[in-house]
Amino acid sequence: MPPRKISLVEAAQTKIDRVFDPHIAGDVNDAQVKVAKFGETFEWHSHDNEDEAFLVLQGRIAIDFRDGPVELGEGEFIVVPKTVEHRPRSLTAEPIVLMFEPATTVNTGNNPGELTRTELKRL
Repeated sequence: MPPRKISLVEAAQTKIDRVFDPHIAGDVNDAQVKVAKFGETFEWHSHDNEDEAFLVLQGRIAIDFRDGPVELGEGEFIVVPKTVEHRPRSLTAEPIVLMFEPATTVNTGNNPGELTRTELKRL
């Protein structure tokens, strides 16, 4: 069976019903490509052992750091190193973001709560 092609923006628009609910788009060795719609504000958190990469596919987001925010638009990319506390948030209505991170990464890192997702759906 050949690999499956996915339109990430279209899949997110039609298959993701709520914000901050990452879905797996694919597996790459021990990492996963995840796609999510972002909402108003996520929880402050960090990841003790994992870096996270964010690529904005549609809309605009900010990632707040304790020393100030970084704003990202479509096509812009950032890597958040492990142990760095951060808080993603949307700047436009339900932006769509690709995340690349180890498969073991829990979205809320060291701050589990209402937004924690451990059983991820696939696109």
